[in-house]
Amino acid sequence: MGFFIEATFGGLMAGMLYSLVALGFVLIFKASGVFNFAQGAMVLFAALAMARFADWLPQLSGIDNKFLVNLLAFVGAVAVMVLVAWLVERLVLGKLVNQEGVALLMATLGVTYFLDGFGQTVFGSDIYKIDVGMPKDPMFLLDDIFQGGILVNQEDLVAALLAAALVASLTAFFQYTSTGRALRAVADDHQAAQSIGIPLDRIWVIVWSVAGFVALVAGIIWGSKLGVQFSLSLVALKALPVVILGGLTSVPGAIVGGLIIGVGEKLSEVYLGPFLGGGIEIWFAYVLALFFLLMRPQGLFGEKIIDRV
Repeated sequence: MGFFIEATFGGLMAGMLYSLVALGFVLIFKASGVFNFAQGAMVLFAALAMARFADWLPQLSGIDNKFLVNLLAFVGAVAVMVLVAWLVERLVLGKLVNQEGVALLMATLGVTYFLDGFGQTVFGSDIYKIDVGMPKDPMFLLDDIFQGGILVNQEDLVAALLAAALVASLTAFFQYTSTGRALRAVADDHQAAQSIGIPLDRIWVIVWSVAGFVALVAGIIWGSKLGVQFSLSLVALKALPVVILGGLTSVPGAIVGGLIIGVGEKLSEVYLGPFLGGGIEIWFAYVLALFFLLMRPQGLFGEKIIDRV
């Protein structure tokens, strides 16, 4: 029983990180109707900016306070992601208003490859380290109940708590601020939002900026765990099955979908791996997403589309 709880807990913590990346997909799709394939590249680009700024600042300014360096690097990375959001809206989305969905999809693919290449040009292609002081040592819980206790990675626990706090903050932002309500209005009906004076271009910049901030937090967490390398964008794409499972238009769906996939892939690897062979964690999420596409394409919490003829 203790081993099952340990595996489940590890899956929940991994699922929170998947949910964090999936939120970027959901936010942009809700506000603009664009399925943003560039979200994985944004995670990588934001993590590269954070890692390189943290390396460059002590050399350029002489600051040796680690906390201050990380804080300034974080602020700089946020500014970079806001600039990326503004450029994407001005140079890409703003030029494709009222175009076919496939044109917007191809545009985000173009943004993906541009960010991958531009990030390598500006920041280099080595593996970089992000050290924000997250604890690395494991700890054992409930050792008085289960023999040997339950092994918990402190870094995973802190990362899951940070992800949960960000999700709660975003939920409050959408529910209780005027900008958040404007974003929800745009998500419901673009033309109606425009008719009451909500500017779509400003809203799109805001939502891409928020998605960039989410990508930065996810990039810092994943970069701290795995190092900042170009395979990070592929790890971030694990969020694709999450949004398919939870629903493209549902913020709660992104959270629930991430938790289901995180726990499912961990338990399947532990309990089915010995019988089916290793590597189940690699394909489990995509097989589950395929099942939902066949049985419930709108996802668990997505809006069902009904065409009347």
